[in-house]
Amino acid sequence: MAFEEYIAGVVAAEMDPKWPLEALAAQAILARTFTLEKIAREGGVPSRNAHASTDIEEFQAYDASRINDRVRDAVRLTRGKVAAYNGRYIRAWFHANSGGKTATAADGLAFEKEPTPYVVSIDDSISQQTAPAKDRTWTVTFSKAEIAKALQTIGQKPGDFSKVEIVEKSNSGRALTLRMGKATVSAPEFRLAIGSTKLKSTLIDSIVVTGDKVTFKGKGYGHGVGMSQWGAKGRAEQGAKAEDIINAYFRGIEVFKIWD
Repeated sequence: MAFEEYIAGVVAAEMDPKWPLEALAAQAILARTFTLEKIAREGGVPSRNAHASTDIEEFQAYDASRINDRVRDAVRLTRGKVAAYNGRYIRAWFHANSGGKTATAADGLAFEKEPTPYVVSIDDSISQQTAPAKDRTWTVTFSKAEIAKALQTIGQKPGDFSKVEIVEKSNSGRALTLRMGKATVSAPEFRLAIGSTKLKSTLIDSIVVTGDKVTFKGKGYGHGVGMSQWGAKGRAEQGAKAEDIINAYFRGIEVFKIWD
């Protein structure tokens, strides 16, 4: 598959193909950067002897059936463009809705493998304003058994517990560490274990234990690191260009055209 054809399928899967052109173009630059960074760092998908994969578990989302003319235009207009910091591809993270404030990689993803000075926490009220109501604020309830099962998958055994505490929060307001009985866990790790589409973010406002049920209330959708997709939509609707959008979410980076 041709590289730029692959990027079109990623953009179509990751964003609504009917969204503003400049938002789709920003997504195209980040998708291209993500792909090349992963190939440079890991060799792509070595287990398949391939540069990339259309399996979201192996690489990133891909759906060629959603490609329309607007997606094709976004990919064509940004052809060969990537984002870099000090001459190296950035880790091109993105998420659905920041909840009003983005996170650093350490805060949102518990990522500490390497320094990522280009990822900062910014005020992002436009993301919260643009996102649908169900992703602005949310409430989800789990049973204690569901929580215990999720914790076991990451090597934790909470025992019986009557409360769930946020031990530490980041400057962006996200939970960094949670305590549930005998278990003390990274909040981003717990979110993945319990289900990232259920516990939509670690921007948690309250946690209430009632009998066998634990109810979380919070804001936003996703890890909050890098570009907010709903924020990109809102910024594009206000007239921002693709590179302006990317520069709003990443600091000290440059966008280069590395092929025609």
